[in-house]
Parts: sequence; structure tokens; C-alpha cells
Amino acid sequence: MPRVGVSAVANLSPDNFAANGVAVFPDAVDADALDSLRNDIQRLVDDFEPSGVSTVFSTDAEQGHARDDYFLTSGDKIRYFYEDGVLSPDGDLTVDKARALNKIGHAMHDLDPGFDTVCRSVPFRKAAEAVGMTDPLLLQSMVIFKNPEIGGEVTPHTDHTFLWTEPQSVIGFWLAVDEATQENGCLWALPGGHTIPVKSRFSRNADDTGTEMEIFDDSPFPEDGWVPLEAEPGTLIALHGTLPHRSAPNTSTKSRLAFTLHCIEAGAKWAESNWLQRPTLPFKGF
Repeated sequence: MPRVGVSAVANLSPDNFAANGVAVFPDAVDADALDSLRNDIQRLVDDFEPSGVSTVFSTDAEQGHARDDYFLTSGDKIRYFYEDGVLSPDGDLTVDKARALNKIGHAMHDLDPGFDTVCRSVPFRKAAEAVGMTDPLLLQSMVIFKNPEIGGEVTPHTDHTFLWTEPQSVIGFWLAVDEATQENGCLWALPGGHTIPVKSRFSRNADDTGTEMEIFDDSPFPEDGWVPLEAEPGTLIALHGTLPHRSAPNTSTKSRLAFTLHCIEAGAKWAESNWLQRPTLPFKGF
């Protein structure tokens, strides 16, 4: 399949972020910083002890992780989540632990010095400024593995659904650590789709025993207009909180490692019903 660079399908520069809801920053993070980030990720993987961890992260309709206390209390911790299908009926891993991981999250940027350095580096700060953030707070960080032949699909969604503020203020920053192509499950986005009214809200239920998805509009997102955000290592992509985006499973033999950071405006109200809460760790800026 031929490569389709983002410049060939849309002008996704920061100057057009207000119109598109997505901006691409090529070569934002240099090779040395990427190598340091890879080393930090490998260190976390090496330190990971699978015993007692059984939470699978999936974006399907069931979202079983959303009822799991291990997930719901991860906002101020560093925790590990598996791909679907990597656990035996007895709860044992059927593949190597590094290959089994879907993601690591959600507070590396405040709890780990290496991740603190990359998240509060010039490229992330400048990207936040370029897309109009005025007083950003760092909300959550995630290593997204998308391992070869096992990395799962991420269904169409918007980040505001899961990270609710009044007014909407969340912006996601997605960093390609490996090359991201259509073959290995690159991001796809719907430029201009951030103007579509938000269709749902994910939150803790009233008695705080789990979560629920409130549906405002059950119609699907448009099928036309999606563009692949193929990216070289070091490319940083900013995504508006109400921009629909997705990614296909990685059925290739190539890894698609990525790192994400979500920020909100300090002046926006963080909903107490959001699944992500940080009772021991206040939000901090750059």
C-alpha cells in the first residue's frame, strides 16, 4: 500500500488548528530525546511485575476495564494494561509481558523523572502554545504500544467524552516514537469534525462503584473525510478534545510505539464525576 503523507491530504499546520481541530508538528522531538524516551519506556516494562495484574484495556462497547478498580484508581499512579486476548482462562499471560501490553498510564509525567523531562520539554510546551492553550495543566500521560500483530483497534471517539471539563478544554498531544503508517495502525482523524456536537460522556456512576456512558446522540460519525496521520518518529500531533479520531489494529510485523499527553486549561472546571481523579496528586503545568 503506498504511503499517504498528511501533507498530501490536508493542510494540518498549527495555523489551521481552529478550523481543522488537528495540527501536525513534524520533527518536533529529536532523535536523542526519542532514544531517551525509549529507554524510559523499556525501564518501566522491565520493572513491570505481571503477577496480580489482569486488567485488559479495550475500546469496544463492553470496556471491561471501566469497571475495574485498578483502572479507576490509576489517575495518580503508574499502571499497566493488557491487550485483549493475551490472558489464559487461568489469568496467565500467553505471550511475553512486553508484547502483551496495550498501554502504561496515567501519571508518569508527575511520578517518573524521565517522563517528567519529556512531557515538560520545549516541543510539548511550544505545541500547546501553538494551538492556543494559555495556562495548560498536564492531565494524563500514556505509553501506547500497538505491538506487531496484536495491537488492538481504537474505535472512533473524542477525548472530551472521557476527560470532561466545563468549558471543553482538553487537547491531546500524540508523539510518534516509531514510524506510524496505515500498515501498522496509524492515527486517523476527521479534520473539522471537532465542530460536531459531542455525542457521549463517560463518567463515574452516582454511587461511585463503576462508570457509565451517557449517550447524547447515537448516530455514527461521518464515514467520509477521514485522513490517515502517517508520521515519522519525532512527529507530534495535537488533537482537539472534540475531534473524532481512531486507529486500526496493527496486523503488521512492525511496532507502532507512541506516547500521549493530555492537557486541560487551568481555568476550566474538571468534573468530579470524571473517571480520572487524582486525590493525592494535584494537576501541575509545564
